[in-house]
Amino acid sequence: MTTGATLSIRRFDARDTDAVVALWQQAFPEYRDVTRPQRNPHLSIANKLATQPELFFVAVFDERIVGTVMGGYDGHRGWMYSLAVDESLRRHGIGTRLVAHVEQALTERGCPKLNLQILSAKDDLRAFYEALGYRADAVISLGKRLGALADPTSAA
Repeated sequence: MTTGATLSIRRFDARDTDAVVALWQQAFPEYRDVTRPQRNPHLSIANKLATQPELFFVAVFDERIVGTVMGGYDGHRGWMYSLAVDESLRRHGIGTRLVAHVEQALTERGCPKLNLQILSAKDDLRAFYEALGYRADAVISLGKRLGALADPTSAA
């Protein structure tokens, strides 16, 4: 990062959509896979804006969106999603600041525990989160797609 420019974190604004989609397509290759409609970045943004939009944050550096993070809280547990940092600016503390920002926002809401999920093959991501104090829970994560994104072969 260049000297003189400062990093700020703020709430997502709808005008950020194109920049966020571009960042996510860079950071999450599955968002470029048109055969996976559940990985539609526009749908993810629309869904977040409909549910706790105040927990959708962007990092801005030199007037450019360089990171994102989403939080969610259901009154029992919190979740962190879509942490992304521009690949040209990684290892400069942006991801760490975004994590701290969403942790603080959830703490202010009374959230007692924050969960996140990463793909098991992403050892670099696991190391990043472990360095921030996250540990693997002794749980098995299960999931089921609902509605229009449901897997028709799973119904018996």
